[in-house]
Amino acid sequence: GMDPGGHGIFDFIHRDPRTLLPEMSMSKARPSRYKLKFGSYVFPVLSGGVEQLRQGKAFWQLFDEHGITSTIFRMPVNFPPVGGSRSFSGMGTPDALGTSGTFSFYTSKRDTTPGEIPGGRVHWVQVVGDHASATLRGPVNQLREIENDRGQTENPELTIDFDIFIDSEEPFVRLVIQDKDLILKEGEWSEWIRFDFEALPYLANLSTVGRFYLQKVRPELQLYLTPLQINPEEPIMPISNPEDWSNKLFLEMGYFYTQELAEDTKAFSSGIFNGQEFWEQAQFVFAEQKRALGEILEEYTEGFTFFYFSGVDQVSHMLWRFMDPGHPGYQFDDELSSAIQEMYVNLDDVLGDISSKLKDDATLIVMSDHGFAPFERQVHLNSWLLDQGYVTLKDPSIRGQTPLFHNVDWDRTQAYALGLNGLYVNLRDREVGGIVPQGSTYQALLDKLERELLEMVDPETGDHPVTKVTRPKRDFNGSFLVDAPDIIVGYGRGYRSSWQSPLGQFPEGLIELNKDPWSGDHAMDPRSVPGVLLSNCPITLAQPTLQDLTVSVLDEYEIGKLPGMTGQDCLGSPH
Repeated sequence: GMDPGGHGIFDFIHRDPRTLLPEMSMSKARPSRYKLKFGSYVFPVLSGGVEQLRQGKAFWQLFDEHGITSTIFRMPVNFPPVGGSRSFSGMGTPDALGTSGTFSFYTSKRDTTPGEIPGGRVHWVQVVGDHASATLRGPVNQLREIENDRGQTENPELTIDFDIFIDSEEPFVRLVIQDKDLILKEGEWSEWIRFDFEALPYLANLSTVGRFYLQKVRPELQLYLTPLQINPEEPIMPISNPEDWSNKLFLEMGYFYTQELAEDTKAFSSGIFNGQEFWEQAQFVFAEQKRALGEILEEYTEGFTFFYFSGVDQVSHMLWRFMDPGHPGYQFDDELSSAIQEMYVNLDDVLGDISSKLKDDATLIVMSDHGFAPFERQVHLNSWLLDQGYVTLKDPSIRGQTPLFHNVDWDRTQAYALGLNGLYVNLRDREVGGIVPQGSTYQALLDKLERELLEMVDPETGDHPVTKVTRPKRDFNGSFLVDAPDIIVGYGRGYRSSWQSPLGQFPEGLIELNKDPWSGDHAMDPRSVPGVLLSNCPITLAQPTLQDLTVSVLDEYEIGKLPGMTGQDCLGSPH
């Protein structure tokens, strides 16, 4: 019920002003401070953990205080999950490696370069006769420390070896991993498989789950494995509240995706999946979420239930270009051209099923926090800052060749962009090595940046790539504005921050066409991508906001809004 000044999250990526390095905005790991060591094995005396960075009190925590039953399934920015009679974490929940999703891809292609790619790892395997050996790389072992080649202490990676046997005639493989023995046909997905990594011999295992997809058998083997999921049966990180609810869900529906957004957009953008394969996986995720909703509704008797479907968002990101002939990355595919609409139809079926089961006096709300628009043109915001004289490079001859601001001369830099929409002033006594003095000079610089951002022109189209400038310390309220971006850039419809700019790179030019599969987006001027609010109650405000919706939900239970909540009730009585 508050703006970002009240909950403290302004972007997917924030920055540490002491290092100017990017960091995740929703949660962070907290290592144990005290350990006992026996040989190479380490035992934490005081446990570490994961800290949620969202500030303020969520409305379902207020329900707890008033004795109201609530079920919160996959609420974004709720990891580790807090509050609710039952809650399951959503966006912000990592995979078992602690990342936002790292898939594995095994191939026998001779020209393969093994190693890290965006969102995944590529492994080259050698097929000898009908057999190949492969290794599954798991989480790091926090219970062990070794010295690496550089003399530094590190936690080694846990691994599991497995075997791949290729049928000499038919397009099948046999996978043998731990005590599992399974047959896959080309184009087939496995069921969920449990993988147990031995962290401490005979005493401690880290349990994960994943699914294989056999993409090709010949002429070269191509085998995909989902990011390793936190196993809901035995979670290695907190994903539900109470902790045993994830296990109860497992008992009801088997293994399932637990990472934040299960649709593997990175495998598609990296060229591992094609559009059809991504769409198939997205449909599997939807069916899994629909099954979870069925289990939750089966037990529903009273109180409040929140349930999140990820498919409309992820499918709109990745398949927009298939339905939009005007997109620079347009590709014709008869089936995929209607995939986004089909996802809406699927949700409409879910809505009909829910409506048929509700009592007449129940309130039903369907909402999205944003809409969608084409992502056609990338804006190199850091390059614009460089060309306008706000950034100075140490060596202009290697412009665009170094990430994370490594070539920036901070002694002569006034402002920089980091994250999808954040722009920061290199402020004295805040940023490490900041040079812009606080006070009137700082405010004058913000005024100038705001004016010039709104005056920016796309040299090819004549359009304004930036249509809204938000200044958090001026436009937001709350207690968590100290480390906010100085400006949040609202891009016009069709424009978004480039892929390079959020991570401190400076490509040549201002605008670049976006031909990536990630072809739809919403990290724009919010007026370009309004969300949806549907209800069986009359909606009493002409332009309701998220803040209004929070207050409305509380009002349904006769709970007053907290100080700092800016919304008002926007719902009448159900009918």
